[in-house]
Amino acid sequence: MKIICIGRNYIDHAKELKNPIPEHPVFFMKPETALLLKNRPFYYPDFSDRIHYELELVIKIQRNGKHIPERFAHKYYHEVALGIDFTARDLQDEAKKKGLPWEIAKAFDGSAPLSPFVPLDSLSNKENIAFSLRKNSNVVQQGHSADMIFSIPQIIAYVSRFVSLKMGDLIFTGTPAGVGEISIGDRLEAYLEDKRMMWVEIK
Repeated sequence: MKIICIGRNYIDHAKELKNPIPEHPVFFMKPETALLLKNRPFYYPDFSDRIHYELELVIKIQRNGKHIPERFAHKYYHEVALGIDFTARDLQDEAKKKGLPWEIAKAFDGSAPLSPFVPLDSLSNKENIAFSLRKNSNVVQQGHSADMIFSIPQIIAYVSRFVSLKMGDLIFTGTPAGVGEISIGDRLEAYLEDKRMMWVEIK
């Protein structure tokens, strides 16, 4: 199982980080050890002093494929979850300045909290999925899947040109605007439509 993450997939988020709007999906990977499941707490690492939350829709690949045509991509997933891409922003900024890869800032242990999956057909509007994040009970991020620069089928088609997709692989599809810092003592709660899907205590 691998975790594929899409960066800069919402225009407002790209702008808030002063990044150019991409012409193609930007993707990177996290290892399986990044997963944080069952509402377990996130322990603030000692190698960073600026960790940001980034809430994302996550899909699970249901069948193996490579070079998947966009028109057939919908056959490769039928469930959705919410995930948080924790990012060591200070380490990422330093890596970007030097033209280095981002993994040191993205792939660390516990950097991918993940909710349970639910069937797409259980959502009230699977064509424009609403999701949000609350920090200490205050809404800090709100997103809709229709606002993605690259749709989920486009992401699947593009990534599968380079990397074979296997059953059980996860794709984090990008974060909307509103990313921000976490501190010890914070509580994050992720909502899919109006249903709370997970929470994370920062310790």
